[in-house]
Parts: sequence; structure tokens; C-alpha cells
Amino acid sequence: MGIVLTEEQTFVSFGKPAQDFRLIYFSEEYTLTHFFSSARLFRRPCKGASRLLTSSTEKASGRHPLESAPTLHRRCPFSNIGIMNDSTIVVAGATGNLGRRIAGALLERGASVRALVRHGTTRDKLERLQELGVTIASVDLSSASQVTLACSCASCVVSALQGLRDVIVETQTVLLDAAIKADVPRFIPSDYSIDFTKFPPGENRNLDLRRDFHKRLDKTSISATTIFNGAFADMLNGQMPLILFKLKRVLYWGDADQRMDFTTMDDTAAFTASAALDPSTPRFLRIAGDQLSARELTAVVSEVTGKEFRLFRAGGLGMLGTLIKIARTVAPGEKELYPAWQGMQYMRNMFDGRAKLEPLDNDRYPSIRWTTARDVLSARQDS
Repeated sequence: MGIVLTEEQTFVSFGKPAQDFRLIYFSEEYTLTHFFSSARLFRRPCKGASRLLTSSTEKASGRHPLESAPTLHRRCPFSNIGIMNDSTIVVAGATGNLGRRIAGALLERGASVRALVRHGTTRDKLERLQELGVTIASVDLSSASQVTLACSCASCVVSALQGLRDVIVETQTVLLDAAIKADVPRFIPSDYSIDFTKFPPGENRNLDLRRDFHKRLDKTSISATTIFNGAFADMLNGQMPLILFKLKRVLYWGDADQRMDFTTMDDTAAFTASAALDPSTPRFLRIAGDQLSARELTAVVSEVTGKEFRLFRAGGLGMLGTLIKIARTVAPGEKELYPAWQGMQYMRNMFDGRAKLEPLDNDRYPSIRWTTARDVLSARQDS
């Protein structure tokens, strides 16, 4: 059976039960649910419940149109959202590393999760979300009407999008405007970083993009919550040039006793999921699974590995700033998300102490057990 779609029909879902393959298409006026041999048309009203339009065969048989129709996507009145633990949370960027974890944490907490994915997203990424129990909404993220429709009935929109200006500022603006038009009360932007409100523009390109988006976000009436988590502790295993395992050194710039904030992706996702289901969150929340200096980190990695690691001072913060300028001149990589100098900018911001997270909101959701740097390094050692 073939189905012809117009440009407005944009909502696609892969069902979780058994091995069924299901599609849902949202258009401006109709929703077509196709389940192999059965199809239903729903008229979308501006408010209130949906009116079902039955097929001629169903009218003749007298059979209720919903008797054999499997339920995939529960419809709800626009004015009735966020009921207890059965909230619908929209997640943008759910195919990414952090976004997928946020979606999973939301499902663990009893929420319904609708993931906004770009047209053309590979099937394996969709299937990974499907296995979790996520509803997939395939949309053109540059289309305000499509994204607005996909945000309907949600109690919160969570962004885990990653990219440069075209994504962090422009695409997130489309997402923000869509959430507002769909009457979604809350929005969590894709920040998940050190506290960039504590230092001026021009010191960190990727964080400046988030700052630019905040200017737009703070002009709206939506209730927004930013989550600051420092650096991802998972990167202590080698991705971050901090612990040099082969050399048995811990590199630092400036002060070896300057404490830094680290939180694992799983803990960040768990906290974000809890915040998405919490209607009383403030504008900013700050978390850290661990806070330790280069000197303290040296002691931890030495104890975990059973090998003696030593501190290695690469230079002062002024020298690091000079190296950043040289690296950006020699290898600009302006269209890359993480060129070498971008990582150096982040390291400088962490070591200079201004972006330190305080006060922490770790105790806001008591069920979360925070993962320490020791835990992360021990897991690496065990593997």
C-alpha cells in the first residue's frame, strides 16, 4: 500500500510493541494513522477532544472505529497537559549522546517522550530510540509550522541540539517559537556547560552562541531553565587533555589547587529529566557530580590505577590565552564544532575559576546518586 504525503504531513512514529511498524502523520487539519491494513482519519480541532471520521466500510458494519485500532500516540486536549507523571516531554536532539540519555531518563520517570528528529535520520538511530519506547516525530526543524505541530500537548520542550550558530541560535529559535505557539509552558535549552554567565563574551565561541540564544529566550514569556553541569566527567578517560595516562601526568594551567566541576552524561541526563518534570524549576540550576582540583585529581587517579601520577604545569593562563590565539590563526576550523582551540578555551575557563558552579542544586532531586571522578576512573580501570 502506498501513501502520498503533502509537505504539511510530517509526523512519523515507529511503534515499540512487538515488531509492528506504525506511522503517524500530522498535518494542519488531519492526522492519518496507518497500521498496515487499517487507517483512521482524525479531525484536529483548535481545542478539546478529537472527532473521529469513520470509513464507509466501518459505517456499514456498525463497528466502532476504535475497536481494532491500536493505540500508538495518545491524543490530549491542548489545555490539559503535564498531568502527574504522565507528562509528554518533547526532546530535540534525542539521537545524540546526551539527548538519548535524557530520553531514557524521562521514560524511567514515567514520562511519555516525543523525539524531534530531522528528515533523513538513519534507521539505526531511530530504532535505538524505538527500543527505548520513544515516539519519533520526523520534522523539518526549519519549519515553524511542522515543529509547532510536533510540540502540541507537551508540558516541556528539552533541547539537546548540538552545532554552531545555525543550530544553537537559529534552529533553537525555531524550536522556542514553536513551543510558545503550541502553548508549551516550559523550555530547557541546550546549554549543559560551565556557567558562562560569569565571564564576558569573546572568551569561548561555543558558549557565546548559547549566550546569544539566551538573549532571545529571555525576551519570551516561556518558563525556561538552564542546566549548568561543568565538564562531562566521562571525558576524564582521555578525551579531555587533563589526565595523560601514558605519561602518568595530570596537566594543568595556572593554579593546581583551582577546583573544577565534573558531571557524567548519565547524571546530567537524570537531573535534566527530573527538571523537565518539575514545574517549579528556577531560571538556572547548577550541578556537579564531583568538584576537584588538578592536585586532588592526581591523588585520585594514582590511587585508582595503583601507579604514581604527577602534576605537570603547562604554563600560566596568560600563556594558554596566547596559544589559543596562535592555534585559531594557524588552524581556524571555524566551521568545526570542536577545533583544538575551542577545547583550549574551555580549559582556560575551567582553570581560571570564574565559571565555578555555586551554589549547587544537587540535593533538589534526592533519588539521584552522583557519580564521582573516582567512580569514572574506576570503571575505566575495570574495563
